[in-house]
Amino acid sequence: MERVPPVNGDDERRSSSFGAEAGLYDRFRPAPPRDAVEFMLPAHVSVVVDVGAGTGALTRMLVERADRVIAVEPDPRMREVLENQVLGIQVVAGRGERMPVPDASIDAVLASSSWHWVDRDQGFAEVARVLAPGGTFGAVWTGPDLDSPFISQARLLLTATESDAVADLESTVFDRDTPDPVLAVPDGAPFSLPEHRTVAWDIALNADELIGLLGTFSWVLLMEDQRRKALVTEARRLLADGLGVAGDVTVDVGFKAEAWRSRFIG
Repeated sequence: MERVPPVNGDDERRSSSFGAEAGLYDRFRPAPPRDAVEFMLPAHVSVVVDVGAGTGALTRMLVERADRVIAVEPDPRMREVLENQVLGIQVVAGRGERMPVPDASIDAVLASSSWHWVDRDQGFAEVARVLAPGGTFGAVWTGPDLDSPFISQARLLLTATESDAVADLESTVFDRDTPDPVLAVPDGAPFSLPEHRTVAWDIALNADELIGLLGTFSWVLLMEDQRRKALVTEARRLLADGLGVAGDVTVDVGFKAEAWRSRFIG
């Protein structure tokens, strides 16, 4: 299968960084909420593709919403975890620009926190190729809500603390370029105007879980070992000393999902 690279080399490194810690990613990255999945795929379908499936956070939720689930994922390390964790599905090597499925054979294509790694024009052309007439394309971006109370409190603490590790921590969590969670249809593509829904919820996390989640960010995964260890040490210290989160103590962390759906009208 031909490999279609992302637009630039930095995206290439970031998008391929997650497989090195596939188990960590599977354990600590939250799945999209059920309300978002039901919005993207409101009715049971025959065949659905989860593109950029990762370790299967969305895939698990699709098993009950389709007769057949095909998980498309480019990273073999992620596919290995996915195959071991989610039974009764088909796992294939591929990506948004090249899905190894026949033309007009799929009822719905969904992408969970992965569509920003796909070349938009090529990706939409490929989704149009594989969808049956009237099929659904949905995309959702899930992550911490930076405006939620705990994260806002953490940011104030970071702003008041000076160290290289804190600067790394603040830039990693708040100041890095993040994907625009918008499904933008290219001009002339045979898709309806996308519909949108935002879903917000809280997850109770302890210090280990917060540190685990931090460790799944691509910028952290790509850090040199010593720098990453310093960042984790400082993050754990600030959680305990500044925010009172240590041991079994949990804090409600706000998360937000931006879900989109569009109908193939070609």
